[in-house]
Amino acid sequence: MGITTSRVDTGVAVVTVDFPPVNAIPVQGWFDLADAVTAAGRDESTHVVVLRAEGRGFNAGVDIKEIQRATGYDALVGANRGCYAAFAAVYDCAVPVIAAVQGFCLGGGIGLVGNADVVIASEDATFGLPEVDRGALGAATHLARLVPQHLMRTLYFTGRSVDAATLLHYGSVYEVVPRASLDSAALALAKEIAAKDTRVIRRAKEAINGIDPQPVHRSYRFEQGFTYELNLIGASDHARQSFLDGKN
Repeated sequence: MGITTSRVDTGVAVVTVDFPPVNAIPVQGWFDLADAVTAAGRDESTHVVVLRAEGRGFNAGVDIKEIQRATGYDALVGANRGCYAAFAAVYDCAVPVIAAVQGFCLGGGIGLVGNADVVIASEDATFGLPEVDRGALGAATHLARLVPQHLMRTLYFTGRSVDAATLLHYGSVYEVVPRASLDSAALALAKEIAAKDTRVIRRAKEAINGIDPQPVHRSYRFEQGFTYELNLIGASDHARQSFLDGKN
């Protein structure tokens, strides 16, 4: 359980998220994920990173129960900083990161997927940001990398999700496969990239990030500021508790 790294083929590092039952990641887990992805990319023997998860869904965001149990704002600040670190680690990883997504991908999961270089999804995968129903804001930066602007706004304001087939249509998901084939599909693509000269691929990753029109780190940090504001006025605590009580 937690964050683990393994190697299944020459040049391919697999970082696995496993926080049962729904992969709602606690504060330390986000930092551990950031460290694992960064370390994998820093290792010169790594040519590609595959980011995957065990369980029913890829990611359910932050651990809201942990935040509600905490006294003061330490857990909230930790979750925000942890998410920032994990998202940045995927984006800044020295080698391409392939996200293999099954089931639900919500909240912080969108930040991970939106910053990945390639996304492969199972047929049952869904993607959404229920942040407005949790009294939080954030990851619109990353959702905007997956869908067009007006759809992003609609999904953001409503908290609705879209399926993998929709993202395949927009080109943000590269391939949709049966769930049983998800890991093998991600590894097949990873091996194809890993077979190339890693010196070239590493510089290609750096070059592509350098011409990215979206300043993902700054824009996400800007969004997070409004989450703090909502907490200060009491809206977030009420929304989180309503969610835990099954009211939204």
